[in-house]
Amino acid sequence: QVQMVESGGGSVQAGGSLRLSCAASGLTHSSVCMAWFRQAPGKEREGVAGIFTKSGRTYYADSVKGRFTISQDNAKNILLLQMTSLTTEDTATYYCAAKVGGAWREILPEHVRIFKVAEYDRWGQGTQVTVSS
Repeated sequence: QVQMVESGGGSVQAGGSLRLSCAASGLTHSSVCMAWFRQAPGKEREGVAGIFTKSGRTYYADSVKGRFTISQDNAKNILLLQMTSLTTEDTATYYCAAKVGGAWREILPEHVRIFKVAEYDRWGQGTQVTVSS
């Protein structure tokens, strides 16, 4: 079973930065796309940044555009999320995910389907990000 392991979470003051890493053995090469999701208490899991691994095309949720950057290091099989200008609204557990299976469940525009939780078949255990004011 392929494992995905996140790291880099922690506590930071508003305005600060964090970089999350996801060690994903082989998945940066074999996956269709990878993404970072987050889930705050009492809220649904939401996609914040995604990348199609072959083309390198990236997509971001409106709430993080201009502040978060997703990237992949194929040599190290690592998915990264650089987060800047953090606000208390960014407090959540962050998960990396990979879509390995090729078929899409729904025919949707690319910028929509990349953030569909049900499309992903590999998940990390999550890392907590807490932003204080």
